[in-house]
Amino acid sequence: MRNLIFLLLIAVGLIGSKAYAQRVYEPKVYIGAKGGATLSNVQFTPHVKQSLRQGLLMGATVRYTEEKIFGIIGELLVEQRGWKENFEEAPFAYNRELTYITLPVLTHIYFGSSKMKGFVNFGASVSYMLGSKIRSDFDYANALKQPGFPSYRSVEQMSMDIKNKFDYGILGGVGAEFIIKKKHSIILEGRYYFGLGNIFSATKKDVFSGSRNTSIEISLGYMFRIK
Repeated sequence: MRNLIFLLLIAVGLIGSKAYAQRVYEPKVYIGAKGGATLSNVQFTPHVKQSLRQGLLMGATVRYTEEKIFGIIGELLVEQRGWKENFEEAPFAYNRELTYITLPVLTHIYFGSSKMKGFVNFGASVSYMLGSKIRSDFDYANALKQPGFPSYRSVEQMSMDIKNKFDYGILGGVGAEFIIKKKHSIILEGRYYFGLGNIFSATKKDVFSGSRNTSIEISLGYMFRIK
């Protein structure tokens, strides 16, 4: 009788283990690359009139999923941000390009079929500025001396050096993933980045109390499942 009970317990255990294994979602790991465009400006306080500045982004991405709708994404990107002054009717042009290496870490929530999935990503990003480049068709260091230049405009930001090369902020996006083969997929995504740090010094004696990066990011990526 003891042997029979023992065999029954083993059988029940094996059946339970098999059922549990069927319920557990298999972890998946993906690697890939992405590239795209940015539309950025800087939130100045006091306000500076701007247009969205066009730039580029590119880099590598890793994604890990362990639940049926949940995962984590890490990326290493090179991204162009900055701002473009809007002079309205005045015949002047000023464009400042800020190039960053960025490390976003995002929560990935997805849904859909085996052929197409929608998703939402949100999380944080830290960045380090690699360089700054100015394109202008006038002497921006002496802007108010230029004939016809609007005298009411703020001009200090045009020639100021970047004080803080490190940047950090929050990031969110939505997109779609198209599975073209079992382990291959194409991803289209739009994101919005809001910086929490200031690129210029922001003490009481400084010109600007706020100078935060913001950016709209549109990218196309390729992912390959390695596990």
